[in-house]
Amino acid sequence: MTVFLLVLGLILLVIGGDMLVRGAVGLAGRLGVSPLLIGLTVVGFGTSTPELVTSLQAAFAGAPGLALGNVVGSNIANILLILAVAALIRPFAVGRAALGRDGLAMVLATLGATALIATDGLGRAAGFGLVAGLGLYLLVAYRIDRNGNDSSEADPAVTDALGVSLALALGGILLTILGARLLVDSATEIAGALGVSDAVIGLTLVAVGTSLPELVTSVMAALRGRGDIALGNVLGSNIYNLLGVLGVTALVHPIPVAAQIARVDTWVMLAVTLLLVVLMRTGWRVSRREGGVLLIGYAGYLGWLAV
Repeated sequence: MTVFLLVLGLILLVIGGDMLVRGAVGLAGRLGVSPLLIGLTVVGFGTSTPELVTSLQAAFAGAPGLALGNVVGSNIANILLILAVAALIRPFAVGRAALGRDGLAMVLATLGATALIATDGLGRAAGFGLVAGLGLYLLVAYRIDRNGNDSSEADPAVTDALGVSLALALGGILLTILGARLLVDSATEIAGALGVSDAVIGLTLVAVGTSLPELVTSVMAALRGRGDIALGNVLGSNIYNLLGVLGVTALVHPIPVAAQIARVDTWVMLAVTLLLVVLMRTGWRVSRREGGVLLIGYAGYLGWLAV
């Protein structure tokens, strides 16, 4: 039965990811905004919903290590695994807006979260501040995108109606969430039976499991030649994980910080975030070689956790 649920979850993720990318491209064309902004919002935030649900459930279930490890581990996986795989499939260009606005926002969010985790400061006041920061970022991102986007008319290359694109995007989000839930439940049950700590489970199995929607969506975007959506998906997801998922979870249920995460994994997250910014700036693209380096880094990180 467990194997069946794993396979079913994977199938739902693939179908949902393809629907989400198609719907996101359609929304961008019909609303006259850039695919990058859609990737940052509809795609990035939509595919991060499993992280939010999982972290809230873990916090209320008395597993703070899993709740925090889920966010930290997901952000590490988004860069070292998901973006790496997308770049290996098809290298993509990096726009200056993506680096100057969204890359900066991701770095600032990571620095802020790192400071809070290092000082064991994930209480309700910190949660409110993180959520407020997310709202400010969305407002600024939307205004900059609208001012810099010359065309507010529908893209003639987009054939789906606005309602169809919205339905595809929402349907894709629902399918990816359901698929991820099936995989996470199965993986967590197996890991728990093996006696693995909740922090390690959160950093590995749950983090990767809840990041599967981002992985599938970014892969589908890369296959469709939409590197802007793949990049926006990762940037938006990391920003939302730190400001939204961590913020909402701390707001409704303060999160004690696991010593292992504060000592090592948070700093790994900060290091790979800065590395991504450097790679985005060199040549204004992420190449296959750079994707390979990121993937090797993730294998090394998982190997270190397994020791």
